[in-house]
Amino acid sequence: MAIRVKTPCIGVCSTGIGDSVCRGCKRYMHEVASWNGYTEDERVAISLRLDKLLVQVLESRIEVFDEALLLHQLQAQRVRYHHEQSSLSWVFSLIKAGASQITRLEDFGARVLPAYKHMSLVDLKKMVDEDFFVLSTVHYERYFSSPPNTESFLT
Repeated sequence: MAIRVKTPCIGVCSTGIGDSVCRGCKRYMHEVASWNGYTEDERVAISLRLDKLLVQVLESRIEVFDEALLLHQLQAQRVRYHHEQSSLSWVFSLIKAGASQITRLEDFGARVLPAYKHMSLVDLKKMVDEDFFVLSTVHYERYFSSPPNTESFLT
């Protein structure tokens, strides 16, 4: 039995106020609106894109050294995570859920890399979330926005 991809929605949707990319889940406005009508393959494709973009942001900041411990802690702490995504994305789910309570990320099977050790997990979470939103927005603009009107350049 295949695992169904759950909605990435976190209840902070900004597409309703005009954003092309949701500030909460980082899906595109058309994906938010059409999610319930998508096939499982389409949902997986969206989930994998979100994962790849988030990993791009996280890989220079955090590393997972014990995936089994991380999974155990996610389940013990009842942190919602998407099983089909990478362990780095799982760490971000953990940080989003408890950045202000976590004193040692190492107790969860991950560590902050040296260049970011000086930051609190709360500040790191904010930085990663902002960079993830920017990367998602740039990806949307590159691949889904309408092309610029070139007629005005020709006349």
